[in-house]
Amino acid sequence: MDVSKITVNAQNSIRIDAGKVIYIDPFEIKESNNDADYIFITHDHYDHFSPESIEKIIKADTVIVVPEPMAKKLDKKVNAAETILVKPDQTYQTKDFSFETVKAYNNMKPFHVKGAGWVGYILIIDGQRVYIAGDTDATKDAEEVKCDIALIPIGGFYTMNYKEAAELINKIKPRFVIPTHYGKVVGKPTDGEDFKELVDDDIIVEIKLNA
Repeated sequence: MDVSKITVNAQNSIRIDAGKVIYIDPFEIKESNNDADYIFITHDHYDHFSPESIEKIIKADTVIVVPEPMAKKLDKKVNAAETILVKPDQTYQTKDFSFETVKAYNNMKPFHVKGAGWVGYILIIDGQRVYIAGDTDATKDAEEVKCDIALIPIGGFYTMNYKEAAELINKIKPRFVIPTHYGKVVGKPTDGEDFKELVDDDIIVEIKLNA
């Protein structure tokens, strides 16, 4: 899959156009396109689960994927045609592609606890593994991820910072990495370029977030 098919809107708000239109954590969506085939939510914080943004992209047959603890909140806030409830460390199959879930949590901070059931996703599209980490630190679970393309948070405070993120990426060695979750709520607008400087030369860093 060509990384040009991936865009980042804000925070962890990601759009992948790979035959099917896939959104992850849609947030601050401006236009009502109602074009989502799939919507993946990593956890229920306001900048990752935004019913207002979902309303602008959902359509009659959109499939929404959420962690199991979000089931009631989703039902109250969003009218979904089909919902897939997921647990960490599992593999799932949709009619169009398969995906895996990865635990997403903080090592020492209280914002995303390991037992909450929040996840990142590895989407297997066109034979490539696309890892969307969600809000996480550089955990042992993240270090075990095998992927071709990684989208990871670098803003610090609620997640790993750009230095920790670069160390993680240099360990898991994707072909491409796209930094997210900086320059707005947390992190400086320059964090993307600072991150790029620390990533090994054989890994291509794509800056897509207009921080």
